[in-house]
Amino acid sequence: MSAQLRIGDVAKLVGTTPRTIRYYEELGLLPQAAARPSGGHRLYNEHDVERVRELIRLKELLGVTLEELKTLQAAEQARASVRAELHRGDVAPPRRRELLSEALGHIDRQLQLVDNRAGELDKLKAELGETRKRVRRKIREIDAHAQGSFPPASPAAATRQGPR
Repeated sequence: MSAQLRIGDVAKLVGTTPRTIRYYEELGLLPQAAARPSGGHRLYNEHDVERVRELIRLKELLGVTLEELKTLQAAEQARASVRAELHRGDVAPPRRRELLSEALGHIDRQLQLVDNRAGELDKLKAELGETRKRVRRKIREIDAHAQGSFPPASPAAATRQGPR
């Protein structure tokens, strides 16, 4: 895609709405449009489309708030700036080390956010696992009561006896 796209076309490509894209621009998640004639439409390039796509991916994957998404995006932009400077051939070793340390700090911020989300998901998984155990126990109790063997045998004993 090398053509310039209007907001509706971008929204269709990435699976969102023009309103979401405009909101992301207002929040600073996407760069504001360059000056254009009054009434002129903003046009988006391939980089803009990929940026919107990545924002949506992170939002859906991590379930982050817009503020957290801004933090992730700011760290990614800072890392891109560091990468650009590192790719220049004239960076002295002390500056290179400084830049790499800076990049490490940005990566650590991003990892902390991801770790927080992973912890919340682990907690939810554990809660669902416990709920699943309770529901299975209640089903066993109902089955045992229906068969006249209440209280039910332990799950291990039921497994040894095989299905009834």
